[in-house]
Amino acid sequence: MRTTLSAHQNTLFSTRKNQKHHAKSNTNTIENPNSLPEILFITSYPPRECGIATYSQDLILALNNKFQKSFDIKICALESEFEKQHYPDEVNYILETDNQKSYLDLAANINENNTISMMVIEHEFGLFRSNEADFMAFLQSVNKPIIVAFHTVLPNPNALLRENVQKIDKIVQSIIVMTQSSAKLLVHDYAIAKDKIAVIPHGTHLVEHTNKDFLKEKYNFAGRKIIATFGLLSSGKSIETSINALPTIVKKHPEVLFLVIGKTHPTVVKNEGEKYRSTLEAQITALNLNANVLFINQYLPLNELLEYLQLTDIYLFTSKDRNQAVSGTFSYAISCGCPIISTPIPHAVEVLQNGTGIIIDFENPKQLAKQVTLLLDNESLRNEISSNGIHKLAPTAWENSAIAHALLFEKISHEKIELHYKIPAINWNHFKKMTTDFAMIQFSIINQPDLNSGYTLDDNARALVAMCQNYALKKESNDLKYIQKYLDFIAFCLQPECHFLNYVDTNKKFTTQNSENLNDSNGRAIWALGYLISISDLLPIELEIKAKKTLQLALVQVHKIHSPRAMAFIIKGIYYSNTTNYLEENTFVLKQLSDRLVQMYKHETDENWQWFEPYLTYGNSILPEAMLCAYRATNMDVYREIAKTSFDFLLTKIFKNNTIKVISNKGWLHNDNKIHPDKIGGEQPIDVAYTILALSKFYETFQQTDYLNKMEVAFDWFLGKNHLHQIVYNPCTGGCYDGLEDTYINLNQGAESTVSYVMARLTIEKYLVKKSQKIPNKTPFSKKIVVPQKVTIENTNQPKKWIEFAAINLL
Repeated sequence: MRTTLSAHQNTLFSTRKNQKHHAKSNTNTIENPNSLPEILFITSYPPRECGIATYSQDLILALNNKFQKSFDIKICALESEFEKQHYPDEVNYILETDNQKSYLDLAANINENNTISMMVIEHEFGLFRSNEADFMAFLQSVNKPIIVAFHTVLPNPNALLRENVQKIDKIVQSIIVMTQSSAKLLVHDYAIAKDKIAVIPHGTHLVEHTNKDFLKEKYNFAGRKIIATFGLLSSGKSIETSINALPTIVKKHPEVLFLVIGKTHPTVVKNEGEKYRSTLEAQITALNLNANVLFINQYLPLNELLEYLQLTDIYLFTSKDRNQAVSGTFSYAISCGCPIISTPIPHAVEVLQNGTGIIIDFENPKQLAKQVTLLLDNESLRNEISSNGIHKLAPTAWENSAIAHALLFEKISHEKIELHYKIPAINWNHFKKMTTDFAMIQFSIINQPDLNSGYTLDDNARALVAMCQNYALKKESNDLKYIQKYLDFIAFCLQPECHFLNYVDTNKKFTTQNSENLNDSNGRAIWALGYLISISDLLPIELEIKAKKTLQLALVQVHKIHSPRAMAFIIKGIYYSNTTNYLEENTFVLKQLSDRLVQMYKHETDENWQWFEPYLTYGNSILPEAMLCAYRATNMDVYREIAKTSFDFLLTKIFKNNTIKVISNKGWLHNDNKIHPDKIGGEQPIDVAYTILALSKFYETFQQTDYLNKMEVAFDWFLGKNHLHQIVYNPCTGGCYDGLEDTYINLNQGAESTVSYVMARLTIEKYLVKKSQKIPNKTPFSKKIVVPQKVTIENTNQPKKWIEFAAINLL
């Protein structure tokens, strides 16, 4: 049907558009100055069973989970007059797509509601096939900005289709497509301006990647090689292609089981019943494949579906629709780690490159059988394709899709929408998964702990700080066993010569890596011990005794350390220890190391460079934070002045345009009076976390709200406010990715990055999540200092004397 507006339609809709609208008594139409901008999604929506409905539900959930106090999403569900649904409470409007009056009423409601700031239409031409003219008239009549997401873009359009798309283009402010292929079609086949188009890939779910064998046991598939496909069943899926390939596959691999997951498409059931499924069942029987094919004729809950996909050894996508722009089923399978064999729909051709999957011809069972057998025979190839696919689709996680959509909303609203990231709940799963009976493991492959990487003092010292932070905030008794474990590991690493080794293998043996510079590791251990001692009034006495003993032994040799960051960690450790266990001898060491940093600062600083070194490298914020700790411990103004001046100088280098960009490990920032090129990528979670810790200490001391605001900005880096606009923290696993690079995220979730995130998150918990609670420490010295009897040491440079001192000062 040609989309041409009749005179009657023009009159109806233009009258609605041009009349002056007044607020009605309905609360939906009264403008509240304190209300958030509303974004109205017009889309099919569950319980309607279709791909766009599921897509919209996932997207809206992700938007609501990622952002707070930014916008208020409303939903208008699409349905036909003869196909009604019982919608959940979040659906605010219903548009009957074959009812002209429904379009008129919706347009009136939208135009009269001053809180609605824009509309997002999840578009498929089939949704409006029965009334395209009224749909176009509706678009023209609405006086709000419109974003339309095209779920299908057909190549080589006829004149009518091309004209309709161009009409939509003239009305809307932006067009979303899900692939670069679709964007190119819009530009070349429909003459749509490139800058009008936003490419936001189909979202995928973050998955924790449960063990495949465990899941096969759970679903009674143990010992089987699982091939699967899923989605609403219709002849377009070409399931018969896979069934015709099975005899060849089963001949070599009789253990194969082909799962066909999903109900028949409701439209298909309405028009022809279960004819297609019955045809497939007859084909299976004729080929004697009943033991090798299982229909799961259900619309599975998401968590169950994702488990089925994770236990799948090979995923088959055999659609025969040459123009299918994108497939959500395809995306979900890759995100679950399924090696994929697919027909060459545009989405597959775009994604399955460089070892991320295998492309076969349409309706070619011979090719399919060959490729399935190839993968079944080669586990390492399956694992490689699985890993490549996970990395390829990581940027398409629903969280990242939500960020991309929200940035577009912000742009279309001309920044009337102000984005605020929602702070996720604390998730300890990966943190604790990385911890064995002995200690915390160093590295992780994606989110699977790499036992072969062994253990480090660095990671376990930071883990001890994080767990002590949580215990101080929440007094969770389960934390104590982890505190004990990390403390025991630190003591294990202490050598008879009163210094620590850093690297321990899985057999609890120190490795040859310990020939490397260990100063920073020693400093981190002292920081962790001091932090534990600072909350010792909350802990069992045996933990306090062990920490104090280990700390005093560790301080024996620290006068020999000149590494700036190692000295900074030691200063922090002594400061924290002194808050509950003041020892004059320890304060002497603190001053000694602090004075060295003062001398470094005075040597390097000039009018344009207020820093301790001639360059900014890694872990920068711990240097001014250490000087602040020295001031809080001694009340010496020189420490305070240098702490604040150097920290404020650092902040000017890493905070710009209300975002943080820490110094990249791809190139340090030098004081060479030259313009230093910005290095993209190489940003580490640990640097962001240390900055947040330092900001909290400076806020606690100086009560400047700018420090508090920067804490929030810095934490948003983990949540997606970075140059890639992608999450660095994975809320599904509780792990943190290992680095923000130039064009990608390093998806491994090692101990350093995960613990760094947790330290930052707990700091945010104390100062932002619970900022309504009064902070008791209003001045640097409001905390009570416990001062024991004085012990005199004749020569603090003598190890023997320090060992004697440690032995008599356990409490």
